[in-house]
Amino acid sequence: MAIDQTKLEAFLNKAVGDLGATVSAALVVMGDRLGLYKAMAGAGPLTAVELAEKTGTAERYIREWLLNQAASGIVTYDPSRDRYTLPEEQALAFAVEDSPAFLPGAYQLMLGMVAGEEKVRKHFKDGGGIGYGELHPGVHEGVDRFFRPGYIANLLPSWIPALEGVQAKLTRGAKVLDVGCGQGTATRILAEAFPASTFVGIDPYLPSIEAARAAAKKAGVTRNLRFEEATSTNFSGTDYDLVACFDCLHDMVDPIAAAKHIRGSLKSDGTWLIVEPRAGDTVAENLNPVGRVYSACSVLYCLTTSLSQKGAGLGAQAGEARIRDVARQGGFSRFRRAAETPFNLVFEARP
Repeated sequence: MAIDQTKLEAFLNKAVGDLGATVSAALVVMGDRLGLYKAMAGAGPLTAVELAEKTGTAERYIREWLLNQAASGIVTYDPSRDRYTLPEEQALAFAVEDSPAFLPGAYQLMLGMVAGEEKVRKHFKDGGGIGYGELHPGVHEGVDRFFRPGYIANLLPSWIPALEGVQAKLTRGAKVLDVGCGQGTATRILAEAFPASTFVGIDPYLPSIEAARAAAKKAGVTRNLRFEEATSTNFSGTDYDLVACFDCLHDMVDPIAAAKHIRGSLKSDGTWLIVEPRAGDTVAENLNPVGRVYSACSVLYCLTTSLSQKGAGLGAQAGEARIRDVARQGGFSRFRRAAETPFNLVFEARP
């Protein structure tokens, strides 16, 4: 075997970076949960002792945590003063919960998925999977916090306006269903923005529905919004003007059956909004940083939850062509890409 030493060293350096990123995810989640980022935001340069005092934590742990955060490029370090600073840009990404750049939810989700590695690995032999309720609790909350920044940044400014005639209907008063709503963030954003319309969010996982109800009550958005436990193929109601599936169609046991049920629930001029993870239709198109994240998420979450019920297992990298085919087999005659972001593809399907 002929080894190119330069190539080997370059690869090993990359691997060290990957290892650091993997284990440092736990420290980001700690920083989020302990309020360390929020304490540093706008506080200027701090010593480890000062941050520990501000947050009621042990200085020895904080000292090591800050070292990691500086090595990770999240905080800056001034060796002449032995002080650490959270720059404004990083504060927006790590300390401002409603920021469109907020990242801790993503770290929480990834860490929760990694915690389930052993459970998923067992099914590489039998082709089965683990159900959503069996996933690490960090996944259940993390998935909502992971997607929330994208919904805040894009749902009202670009995705809804990109749909033919939908914004006008919502303004006048429309009937809307969110299938696979999770903890209800997207549904709640829409209900708050369009008070003349009525919104229903459905999800098969009852704890998510309970969390959605609690969040809606806390936000004071309950007059035109409700959440119900139901699946994508047994939900009730007809004559919807808009049905939405936010980052969940690829997770479903039977996406085609879901598409057919959604088609039957829509008005003749209704719209199906499908938001999916960004993915190309070929392997080569997905060999990039986003594809790397989503393919890992697929193995540890999306794919395994579908296969746990002997489902279709589309996976997070389904791609536009496969989603188009699902819509076609579901009875939709029109399908187009309406919008996109670096992380999502947004489709509009019409009867």
